[in-house]
Amino acid sequence: MTANDEAPSERAEVTPERRQAAVRGAERLLADQPLFTPIGVRLADLAARAADVVGPEQRPDMYGDGVVAALEERVAEVLGKEAAAFFPTGTMAQQVALRSWAGRTGNATVALHPLAHPEVHERDALQVVSGLRVVHPTHEPRMPTADEVRDFEEPFGTLMLELPLREAGFALPTWQELEATVAAARERDAVVHFDGARLWECTSHFGRPLDEIAALADTVYVSFYKSLGGLGGAALAGPSTLVEEAKAWRHRYGGQVFQQFPTAVSALLGLEHVLPRLPEYVDHARVVADALHEGFQEAGLPWFRVRPERPYTHQFQVWLPYDADMLTEASVRQAEETRTLLFGRWFADGPHGLSVTEVTVGEPGLGWMAADVKAAVADFLARLPR
Repeated sequence: MTANDEAPSERAEVTPERRQAAVRGAERLLADQPLFTPIGVRLADLAARAADVVGPEQRPDMYGDGVVAALEERVAEVLGKEAAAFFPTGTMAQQVALRSWAGRTGNATVALHPLAHPEVHERDALQVVSGLRVVHPTHEPRMPTADEVRDFEEPFGTLMLELPLREAGFALPTWQELEATVAAARERDAVVHFDGARLWECTSHFGRPLDEIAALADTVYVSFYKSLGGLGGAALAGPSTLVEEAKAWRHRYGGQVFQQFPTAVSALLGLEHVLPRLPEYVDHARVVADALHEGFQEAGLPWFRVRPERPYTHQFQVWLPYDADMLTEASVRQAEETRTLLFGRWFADGPHGLSVTEVTVGEPGLGWMAADVKAAVADFLARLPR
C-alpha cells in the first residue's frame, strides 16, 4: 500500500469540531487563527483596543460617515491616492472598479491572469453581473511580462494585476518587471488596476513604500482582513472622480450598509499596529521556508515543494505527495498531541497525487527558530506512512 492508497477508515475523520478544538488548543502556531477564535473573545479584544484609533465619545457610523469616512481618508493617505471608498467585500470593490473603467475607456475587455481572484473565486461575476469580458495575456504561473501585454493580439481597456498572485504561490515580479508591464499597458492606452488584497506585505520585496507601489496603478483595491487582521471589508483607492462614481455603484450593488463601525475600527487597528510589522513577518517567513526545506530534505522525503523557495511575502505554499485528507488529519493530530500547529488544512488542487497548503507567518511565528521548525517537520512526517 502506498502513501496515497491508505484506506480512509484507518484515519479518524477530521470534523469541523475536531479541527476547531485542535487549533484552539494549540500553544505554538506560526500565525493567529481568527477563524477559530470565539466570537466573544474577538469582540472583547476589539472593544479593549478601540481607543487606540477612535475617541471614547465617537458615535457609530451611519451609511458611510464617521469612522468609515475616517478609514477611507487613512487608506487614501497610505496609498498616496486622491480618495478611497470602503466596500463590504473585495469582490464588490473590484466589480465596481473594473466596470467604472470600462465606461470611461469605452472598452469592456479586462486583461488579467487566469489564476486571478475574479477568475478562480468569483463565479464569473465580472461577466455575469457587470457585463465585462476577460482575456488572458499569459497562462504562465506569474504576472504577464511587458512583451506579453504589448504584443497581445486584441485590444483591452484595463489591465488588472494581482499583487501578489496567490494561486501561483503568492508570486511577485521584480520592481523593474512591474514598471515595464505597466508601461506596456499605457502604450496601449489601457488603464491599470491593482488587485492589492495582499499589497500591504509587498514593500519588502519591491523595496518601495506603499504609495510608490500604488502610484503605478490608476486604481488599487486593498483588503482589511487578509493581512491586517480586520473583521472584513475592503477599499478602492484612486482618482476622486472615479471614487465618487464607485460610491454610486456601491449603493446600486447593495454595499451601502447602515453601520460598519466594528469592521472599520478593526481595519484602523490593523493599519496602526499590524501594517508596520509586516516586513518583520516577511523576513521571518523566509527563515521558516528555509527550515521547512531543510527539514523535508533531512527526513529523506523523495519529493516536496516549498513555493516559492524564498517567499516574496509572509505567505507561501507547501506541496507534498500525499492525499489531502491524510495530511490534514496528520496536521490536526499533531496539534492535538503536541499542541503545535505547523500546517493547516490541505487541498488536492494540483496534479494527481499532490496536495498543497498555505503557510502564513505572523507574530506568533516570530518565536520559531529554524530548529523548532525542523523538529516540527520531523514530528509531522512521522505521522505519515513512508
